[in-house]
Amino acid sequence: MELVIDKLIDRIRVLSNPTVVGLDPQLDFIPAKLKEEAFAAHGATPKAVAEAFLVFNKAIIDAVSDLVPAVKPQVAMYERYGVEGVRCFGDTVAYAKAKGLIVIGDCKRGDIASSAEGYSNGHIGEIILEGEKYRPFNEDFITINPYLGYDSVSPFLKDCEMFGAGLFVLVKTSNPHGGQIQDLIADGEPVYRRVGQLVSQWGEGLVGRHGYSSVGAVVGATYPRQAAELRRQMPHTFFLVPGYGAQGGKAEDLAVCFDRDGAGAIVNSSRGIIAAYRLDAYKTSFSEEQFALAARQAVIDMRDDIIRFLPN
Repeated sequence: MELVIDKLIDRIRVLSNPTVVGLDPQLDFIPAKLKEEAFAAHGATPKAVAEAFLVFNKAIIDAVSDLVPAVKPQVAMYERYGVEGVRCFGDTVAYAKAKGLIVIGDCKRGDIASSAEGYSNGHIGEIILEGEKYRPFNEDFITINPYLGYDSVSPFLKDCEMFGAGLFVLVKTSNPHGGQIQDLIADGEPVYRRVGQLVSQWGEGLVGRHGYSSVGAVVGATYPRQAAELRRQMPHTFFLVPGYGAQGGKAEDLAVCFDRDGAGAIVNSSRGIIAAYRLDAYKTSFSEEQFALAARQAVIDMRDDIIRFLPN
Protein backbone atom coordinates (compact mmCIF):
# COMPACT_ATOMS: atom_id res chain seq x y z
CA MET A 1 0.00 0.00 0.00
CA GLU A 2 1.38 3.39 -0.97
CA LEU A 3 1.64 5.78 1.95
CA VAL A 4 -0.18 9.07 1.68
CA ILE A 5 2.94 11.00 2.67
CA ASP A 6 4.64 9.76 -0.50
CA LYS A 7 1.64 10.85 -2.57
CA LEU A 8 1.81 14.30 -0.98
CA ILE A 9 5.55 14.67 -1.57
CA ASP A 10 5.20 13.46 -5.16
CA ARG A 11 2.52 16.04 -5.84
CA ILE A 12 4.54 18.83 -4.22
CA ARG A 13 7.47 17.93 -6.48
CA VAL A 14 5.38 17.79 -9.65
CA LEU A 15 3.86 21.19 -8.93
CA SER A 16 6.98 22.74 -7.36
CA ASN A 17 4.65 24.12 -4.73
CA PRO A 18 4.84 23.23 -1.01
CA THR A 19 1.64 25.04 -0.05
CA VAL A 20 -1.84 24.07 1.04
CA VAL A 21 -5.02 26.16 0.83
CA GLY A 22 -7.05 26.28 4.01
CA LEU A 23 -10.74 26.04 3.16
CA ASP A 24 -11.98 27.89 6.25
CA PRO A 25 -15.01 29.80 5.01
CA GLN A 26 -16.70 32.46 7.08
CA LEU A 27 -19.92 34.16 6.14
CA ASP A 28 -18.28 37.53 5.63
CA PHE A 29 -15.84 35.96 3.15
CA ILE A 30 -18.69 34.94 0.85
CA PRO A 31 -19.41 37.37 -2.00
CA ALA A 32 -22.76 39.14 -1.72
CA LYS A 33 -24.21 37.51 -4.84
CA LEU A 34 -23.61 33.98 -3.52
CA LYS A 35 -25.15 34.85 -0.16
CA GLU A 36 -28.17 36.50 -1.74
CA GLU A 37 -28.84 33.51 -3.98
CA ALA A 38 -28.53 31.04 -1.11
CA PHE A 39 -30.70 33.07 1.26
CA ALA A 40 -33.33 33.58 -1.44
CA ALA A 41 -33.55 29.82 -1.95
CA HIS A 42 -33.37 28.67 1.68
CA GLY A 43 -34.04 31.69 3.88
CA ALA A 44 -31.72 32.90 6.61
CA THR A 45 -30.91 29.35 7.70
CA PRO A 46 -27.88 27.13 8.30
CA LYS A 47 -28.79 25.31 5.10
CA ALA A 48 -28.41 28.54 3.12
CA VAL A 49 -24.99 29.20 4.63
CA ALA A 50 -23.88 25.64 3.90
CA GLU A 51 -25.03 25.93 0.29
CA ALA A 52 -23.17 29.23 -0.13
CA PHE A 53 -20.05 27.73 1.43
CA LEU A 54 -20.13 24.77 -0.95
CA VAL A 55 -20.50 26.93 -4.06
CA PHE A 56 -17.68 29.15 -2.77
CA ASN A 57 -15.42 26.18 -1.95
CA LYS A 58 -15.98 24.52 -5.31
CA ALA A 59 -15.05 27.72 -7.13
CA ILE A 60 -11.85 28.05 -5.09
CA ILE A 61 -10.96 24.39 -5.68
CA ASP A 62 -11.58 24.73 -9.43
CA ALA A 63 -9.32 27.78 -9.54
CA VAL A 64 -6.34 26.30 -7.64
CA SER A 65 -6.44 22.53 -8.17
CA ASP A 66 -3.75 22.64 -10.86
CA LEU A 67 -1.46 24.74 -8.64
CA VAL A 68 -1.56 23.25 -5.15
CA PRO A 69 -1.07 19.68 -3.94
CA ALA A 70 -3.62 19.84 -1.14
CA VAL A 71 -6.42 21.67 0.61
CA LYS A 72 -7.18 21.81 4.33
CA PRO A 73 -10.80 22.33 5.37
CA GLN A 74 -11.16 23.36 9.03
CA VAL A 75 -14.11 21.40 10.40
CA ALA A 76 -15.05 23.99 13.04
CA MET A 77 -16.05 26.46 10.33
CA TYR A 78 -18.63 23.93 9.18
CA GLU A 79 -19.71 22.40 12.50
CA ARG A 80 -20.89 25.79 13.78
CA TYR A 81 -23.80 25.42 11.32
CA GLY A 82 -24.80 22.00 12.61
CA VAL A 83 -25.88 19.12 10.41
CA GLU A 84 -25.98 21.21 7.25
CA GLY A 85 -22.48 22.49 7.88
CA VAL A 86 -21.13 18.98 8.46
CA ARG A 87 -22.75 17.88 5.20
CA CYS A 88 -21.00 20.76 3.46
CA PHE A 89 -17.70 19.66 4.98
CA GLY A 90 -18.18 16.14 3.63
CA ASP A 91 -19.18 17.42 0.20
CA THR A 92 -16.16 19.73 0.14
CA VAL A 93 -13.81 16.84 0.95
CA ALA A 94 -15.37 14.68 -1.75
CA TYR A 95 -15.19 17.44 -4.38
CA ALA A 96 -11.55 18.21 -3.61
CA LYS A 97 -10.59 14.55 -3.87
CA ALA A 98 -12.46 14.21 -7.16
CA LYS A 99 -10.28 17.06 -8.46
CA GLY A 100 -7.15 15.11 -7.55
CA LEU A 101 -6.26 17.08 -4.43
CA ILE A 102 -4.96 15.61 -1.21
CA VAL A 103 -7.22 16.56 1.69
CA ILE A 104 -5.98 17.40 5.17
CA GLY A 105 -8.95 17.47 7.52
CA ASP A 106 -8.18 20.06 10.17
CA CYS A 107 -10.04 18.42 13.04
CA LYS A 108 -7.59 18.58 15.98
CA ARG A 109 -9.31 15.62 17.60
CA GLY A 110 -8.00 14.19 20.85
CA ASP A 111 -9.89 12.02 23.34
CA ILE A 112 -9.78 8.76 25.26
CA ALA A 113 -9.28 5.59 23.26
CA SER A 114 -12.90 4.65 22.51
CA SER A 115 -13.78 8.18 21.45
CA ALA A 116 -10.55 8.51 19.47
CA GLU A 117 -11.46 5.31 17.65
CA GLY A 118 -14.77 6.83 16.64
CA TYR A 119 -13.15 10.01 15.36
CA SER A 120 -10.53 8.03 13.49
CA ASN A 121 -12.97 5.59 11.90
CA GLY A 122 -15.12 8.47 10.69
CA HIS A 123 -12.36 10.66 9.29
CA ILE A 124 -9.57 8.41 7.98
CA GLY A 125 -10.80 4.87 8.63
CA GLU A 126 -13.93 2.92 7.91
CA ILE A 127 -17.12 1.64 9.47
CA ILE A 128 -18.80 -1.68 8.73
CA LEU A 129 -22.60 -1.96 8.67
CA GLU A 130 -24.15 -5.37 8.05
CA GLY A 131 -21.02 -6.45 6.24
CA GLU A 132 -20.82 -3.32 4.08
CA LYS A 133 -17.76 -1.07 4.42
CA TYR A 134 -17.99 2.73 4.34
CA ARG A 135 -15.39 5.51 4.48
CA PRO A 136 -17.53 8.34 5.95
CA PHE A 137 -15.33 11.42 5.36
CA ASN A 138 -12.31 9.74 3.79
CA GLU A 139 -9.73 12.49 4.29
CA ASP A 140 -6.11 11.69 3.46
CA PHE A 141 -4.70 13.29 6.62
CA ILE A 142 -6.22 14.77 9.74
CA THR A 143 -4.79 16.90 12.52
CA ILE A 144 -4.93 15.56 16.07
CA ASN A 145 -4.18 16.82 19.58
CA PRO A 146 -1.86 14.51 21.59
CA TYR A 147 -2.59 15.98 25.03
CA LEU A 148 -4.18 12.75 26.30
CA GLY A 149 -1.14 10.67 25.39
CA TYR A 150 -0.58 7.47 23.45
CA ASP A 151 -3.93 5.80 24.14
CA SER A 152 -5.66 8.74 22.42
CA VAL A 153 -3.29 8.51 19.45
CA SER A 154 -3.11 4.75 18.91
CA PRO A 155 -6.53 4.36 17.18
CA PHE A 156 -5.44 6.92 14.60
CA LEU A 157 -2.12 5.11 14.08
CA LYS A 158 -4.00 1.86 13.53
CA ASP A 159 -6.13 3.41 10.78
CA CYS A 160 -3.04 4.99 9.22
CA GLU A 161 -1.51 1.52 8.98
CA MET A 162 -4.68 -0.10 7.65
CA PHE A 163 -5.70 2.54 5.11
CA GLY A 164 -2.49 4.35 4.21
CA ALA A 165 -3.74 7.59 5.77
CA GLY A 166 -1.73 10.19 7.65
CA LEU A 167 -1.72 12.48 10.67
CA PHE A 168 -0.40 15.87 11.61
CA VAL A 169 0.05 16.02 15.38
CA LEU A 170 0.07 19.36 17.21
CA VAL A 171 3.63 20.02 18.42
CA LYS A 172 4.38 23.76 18.37
CA THR A 173 1.34 25.74 17.29
CA SER A 174 1.26 29.21 15.73
CA ASN A 175 -1.17 30.89 18.15
CA PRO A 176 0.14 33.55 20.55
CA HIS A 177 -0.54 31.73 23.83
CA GLY A 178 0.41 28.17 22.89
CA GLY A 179 3.60 28.63 24.87
CA GLN A 180 1.65 28.70 28.13
CA ILE A 181 1.76 24.90 27.93
CA GLN A 182 4.05 24.04 25.03
CA ASP A 183 7.04 26.00 26.36
CA LEU A 184 6.86 24.69 29.94
CA ILE A 185 9.98 22.84 31.03
CA ALA A 186 9.46 19.15 31.82
CA ASP A 187 12.41 16.89 32.67
CA GLY A 188 14.76 19.63 31.56
CA GLU A 189 13.28 20.39 28.15
CA PRO A 190 10.27 22.23 26.74
CA VAL A 191 7.05 20.27 26.40
CA TYR A 192 6.96 20.86 22.64
CA ARG A 193 10.30 19.08 22.23
CA ARG A 194 9.10 16.13 24.30
CA VAL A 195 5.98 15.94 22.16
CA GLY A 196 8.19 16.09 19.08
CA GLN A 197 10.13 13.07 20.35
CA LEU A 198 6.89 11.15 20.84
CA VAL A 199 5.62 12.06 17.37
CA SER A 200 8.88 10.78 15.87
CA GLN A 201 8.49 7.51 17.77
CA TRP A 202 4.84 7.08 16.81
CA GLY A 203 5.73 7.50 13.15
CA GLU A 204 8.66 5.09 12.96
CA GLY A 205 6.66 2.30 11.33
CA LEU A 206 5.12 4.57 8.69
CA VAL A 207 8.18 6.00 6.92
CA GLY A 208 7.77 6.13 3.15
CA ARG A 209 10.12 5.95 0.20
CA HIS A 210 11.02 9.65 0.49
CA GLY A 211 12.25 9.19 4.06
CA TYR A 212 9.33 10.90 5.76
CA SER A 213 6.66 9.40 7.98
CA SER A 214 2.92 9.61 7.45
CA VAL A 215 2.78 10.82 11.06
CA GLY A 216 3.68 14.48 10.69
CA ALA A 217 3.81 17.47 13.01
CA VAL A 218 2.05 20.84 13.12
CA VAL A 219 4.82 23.42 13.61
CA GLY A 220 3.90 27.10 13.42
CA ALA A 221 5.63 29.61 11.16
CA THR A 222 5.39 32.22 13.92
CA TYR A 223 8.11 30.57 16.04
CA PRO A 224 11.11 30.10 13.73
CA ARG A 225 13.67 29.38 16.46
CA GLN A 226 11.62 26.54 17.88
CA ALA A 227 10.80 25.31 14.38
CA ALA A 228 14.50 25.11 13.57
CA GLU A 229 15.09 23.06 16.73
CA LEU A 230 12.31 20.67 15.81
CA ARG A 231 13.54 20.30 12.22
CA ARG A 232 16.93 19.13 13.55
CA GLN A 233 15.29 16.89 16.14
CA MET A 234 12.74 15.30 13.76
CA PRO A 235 14.53 14.51 10.48
CA HIS A 236 11.91 12.00 9.31
CA THR A 237 8.84 14.02 10.31
CA PHE A 238 6.98 16.08 7.72
CA PHE A 239 5.76 19.48 8.95
CA LEU A 240 2.40 21.15 8.36
CA VAL A 241 3.18 24.83 8.86
CA PRO A 242 0.36 27.23 9.77
CA GLY A 243 0.78 30.92 10.54
CA TYR A 244 1.96 32.27 7.19
CA GLY A 245 0.53 35.63 6.16
CA ALA A 246 -2.40 36.74 8.26
CA GLN A 247 -0.90 35.39 11.50
CA GLY A 248 2.42 37.11 10.85
CA GLY A 249 4.64 34.25 9.66
CA LYS A 250 7.03 35.29 6.89
CA ALA A 251 8.54 33.16 4.16
CA GLU A 252 12.10 33.87 5.28
CA ASP A 253 11.22 32.68 8.81
CA LEU A 254 9.41 29.48 7.90
CA ALA A 255 12.23 28.30 5.61
CA VAL A 256 13.75 26.61 8.69
CA CYS A 257 10.86 24.13 8.62
CA PHE A 258 12.27 22.61 5.42
CA ASP A 259 15.23 20.26 5.09
CA ARG A 260 18.48 20.92 3.23
CA ASP A 261 16.86 19.83 -0.02
CA GLY A 262 13.94 22.24 0.35
CA ALA A 263 11.57 19.41 1.25
CA GLY A 264 9.90 18.17 4.41
CA ALA A 265 7.14 20.73 4.92
CA ILE A 266 3.95 22.17 3.50
CA VAL A 267 2.79 25.70 4.37
CA ASN A 268 -0.83 26.65 4.93
CA SER A 269 -2.66 29.86 4.14
CA SER A 270 -6.40 30.20 4.65
CA ARG A 271 -7.97 33.67 4.62
CA GLY A 272 -4.99 35.07 2.71
CA ILE A 273 -6.06 32.85 -0.21
CA ILE A 274 -9.81 32.33 -0.03
CA ALA A 275 -10.53 35.95 0.93
CA ALA A 276 -7.77 37.45 -1.22
CA TYR A 277 -10.28 39.48 -3.24
CA ARG A 278 -10.83 41.63 -0.12
CA LEU A 279 -7.14 42.42 0.37
CA ASP A 280 -5.59 45.66 -0.89
CA ALA A 281 -3.07 43.71 -2.96
CA TYR A 282 -5.85 42.13 -5.05
CA LYS A 283 -9.07 44.12 -4.85
CA THR A 284 -7.94 46.64 -7.43
CA SER A 285 -7.35 43.85 -9.95
CA PHE A 286 -10.22 41.51 -9.11
CA SER A 287 -13.89 42.21 -8.48
CA GLU A 288 -15.89 40.48 -5.77
CA GLU A 289 -17.33 38.13 -8.38
CA GLN A 290 -13.76 37.23 -9.40
CA PHE A 291 -12.94 35.92 -5.92
CA ALA A 292 -11.70 32.59 -7.30
CA LEU A 293 -9.32 34.28 -9.72
CA ALA A 294 -7.98 36.41 -6.88
CA ALA A 295 -7.43 33.23 -4.86
CA ARG A 296 -5.52 31.71 -7.78
CA GLN A 297 -3.23 34.72 -8.01
CA ALA A 298 -2.70 34.67 -4.24
CA VAL A 299 -1.64 31.01 -4.48
CA ILE A 300 0.89 31.88 -7.18
CA ASP A 301 2.25 34.78 -5.15
CA MET A 302 2.52 32.64 -1.99
CA ARG A 303 4.27 29.84 -3.87
CA ASP A 304 6.80 32.24 -5.38
CA ASP A 305 7.37 33.96 -2.04
CA ILE A 306 8.15 30.70 -0.25
CA ILE A 307 10.26 28.91 -2.82
CA ARG A 308 12.65 31.85 -3.23
CA PHE A 309 13.92 31.15 0.29
CA LEU A 310 14.33 27.39 -0.15
CA PRO A 311 17.47 25.55 -1.29
CA ASN A 312 17.50 24.75 -5.02
